[in-house]
Amino acid sequence: MDNLTKQAINHTLHCLLGCSIGEVLGMVVATALKWSNFASIALAIVLAFFFGYLLTFQSVYRKNKNSRTAVKTAVAIDTTSIISMEAVDNVFILLVPSAINANVDTRLFWWSLLISLVVAFVITVPVNRFLISRSGHMHHHL
Repeated sequence: MDNLTKQAINHTLHCLLGCSIGEVLGMVVATALKWSNFASIALAIVLAFFFGYLLTFQSVYRKNKNSRTAVKTAVAIDTTSIISMEAVDNVFILLVPSAINANVDTRLFWWSLLISLVVAFVITVPVNRFLISRSGHMHHHL
């Protein structure tokens, strides 16, 4: 495996962590509150972006102690990755019969969410690989 692919996998794992936290928290809260499917997806996406950016912000800030640089870097290197991950994840959930309506206490809820995140990871790695090959600077910040 070449260095570019390793960087893409590492960045996607980092993104997956933030997206997973936001996605799971959003789906759990929205499901517990019996929100509509649209509201559930919207909350999960907002929280996925929040936690995705937050993790990168923390990593960059620890290295350079500059909030402005950390925010700019997080937005620059995570936006496309999070969009890719969230698009795939949410389309997958919508395609699995009854998954979007599953309660948090069911296997369908957790299995469909887990599989959707795995599929999103697999599809997002090449996206990040392409972005890294084009920019060449993503991972020295993390």
